[in-house]
Formats: sequence, structure tokens, C-alpha cells
Amino acid sequence: MNRKKKIKQTIKKLLKKENAKKQPKNKERYISKAERAAMEAEQANSQEPENEPTQP
Repeated sequence: MNRKKKIKQTIKKLLKKENAKKQPKNKERYISKAERAAMEAEQANSQEPENEPTQP
């Protein structure tokens, strides 16, 4: 009886892990401070040339 119970528990545990991996992940990817700063710098650089041509 104990052997059957143990086998059943291990199979159940493996199935639970597999199902957890299949579920969609709602969490966004982590972006470090350095990456955020670089992205902000890129956006600032790309916005500056757009504002200059408005004046003739």
C-alpha cells in the first residue's frame, strides 16, 4: 500500500509541475535600471529631432 501511495504521489507531483509550466505567465519581463535609463535616453534622442523642424 505504501509503495502504491508513494508512486501515485510522485506522478501527481510531476503532473502538477507540468500543468503549472503550461499556464500563461502574467508577469512582465524584468527591466533593470540601466536598461530603463538607456531606453529613456533613446526616446529623448528620437524626440528632439522631431521638434526642431517645426520652425522654418
